[in-house]
Amino acid sequence: MFPVEEPPDFGRGFRALLKNQPFILMWIGQLFSQIADKVFFVLLIALLAKYQTTPGMENSMRSTLMLAFTLPAIFFGSAGGIFVDRYQKKPVLVAADIVRGILTIAIPWLPREFLILLILTFTISTVTQFFAPAEQAAIPLLVRRENLMAANALFATTTMGALIVGFAVGEPMLSLARNWNTEYGGELLVGGLYLLSGVIMQLVTFREKAPADIKLRTVHPWSDFKAGLRYLQRNRLVWNAVLQLTLLYSVFAALTVLTIELAAEIGLRETQFGFLLAASGVGMALGAGVLGHWGDRFHHKPLPLYGFLSMAFVLAVFTFTNSLPLGLGLSALLGLGASLIGVPMQTLIQQQTPPEMHGKVFGFQNNAVNIALSLPLAIAGPLTDALGLRAVLLGMSVFVVIVGFWAWKNTRSTLRDVL
Repeated sequence: MFPVEEPPDFGRGFRALLKNQPFILMWIGQLFSQIADKVFFVLLIALLAKYQTTPGMENSMRSTLMLAFTLPAIFFGSAGGIFVDRYQKKPVLVAADIVRGILTIAIPWLPREFLILLILTFTISTVTQFFAPAEQAAIPLLVRRENLMAANALFATTTMGALIVGFAVGEPMLSLARNWNTEYGGELLVGGLYLLSGVIMQLVTFREKAPADIKLRTVHPWSDFKAGLRYLQRNRLVWNAVLQLTLLYSVFAALTVLTIELAAEIGLRETQFGFLLAASGVGMALGAGVLGHWGDRFHHKPLPLYGFLSMAFVLAVFTFTNSLPLGLGLSALLGLGASLIGVPMQTLIQQQTPPEMHGKVFGFQNNAVNIALSLPLAIAGPLTDALGLRAVLLGMSVFVVIVGFWAWKNTRSTLRDVL
């Protein structure tokens, strides 16, 4: 839809990305933004202590607040992508950061009413749904096609790193901020991270021109949404990649619930389940690093199949593991397998999707992933209570094997049709 210039050629691999200053700036900016997202989640829980609660309703208020944080991803994931296709990516990224920063900093100066906190949380999370597809759609504007694998590997590594670092150091960071300013130190910290990301994004030079026709900026949500669905129905390769990413995140969503009990099985306290998630993050970072540097050598390998099979193997072995070193090693292997699915599939979507459809496809992907996350989170706990941890892990292992072979067979048949 917009005229796009070809990014300059810096070579291949991570070394080329390090020479690409606009890409590095955007990478740093999104890293601050992602850490802010995770610390903001921790801040919300801490803020409840400052709001008047009805006795016996504390858990209900916490759940309501979490719903306000997660529902926008379901309601507005696709809408954000549709909007992104109509406007340049840089203003969307900068505006999203600035709006979230200002709203977060404004929290201490607003009345201590729970309803107001809910509205602010819902609004900030809604704005995030515009940032996410704009970020994914911006990568192909800054990186040549042959370097998309390396770029997605780097983003996958930092996404998992932000998840681990944000949740792990969120409370210590907020405590330090409160020591600096008891009243609103936490809000200033999180809001400042968003604003810093916005400043960095403003410095990025995007090779994307504004549309000459003002009509191109008019958003038609329903017709654009149907256009995105029609594109996915026609392009089975992209549709298959979106499904694989959705299934991958669903498995991880279930594991976030199961790791609490699994931690106790291997000798950790239940509150130390974060060590298992951190080990998975290390494995994902390692896999993403290998793919980013040598990904072109594995171009013709069925990497997602290897990824699903390795994850299934880990889940099966977890059923009789009670050793801490083995448990951490298996978690790292799980993350490595996840990277073999996530990085190639995200790269495939970017390569196969035309620029005018990037926002719609990434918005739909964001929407599908967030909806799919809800079901495993809802049923993993009750299933474990009813059947036991080992039975659930073994069932997940079988499910992942079936999904892996289905995806591999479907991708092969689609490629034969395309070629």
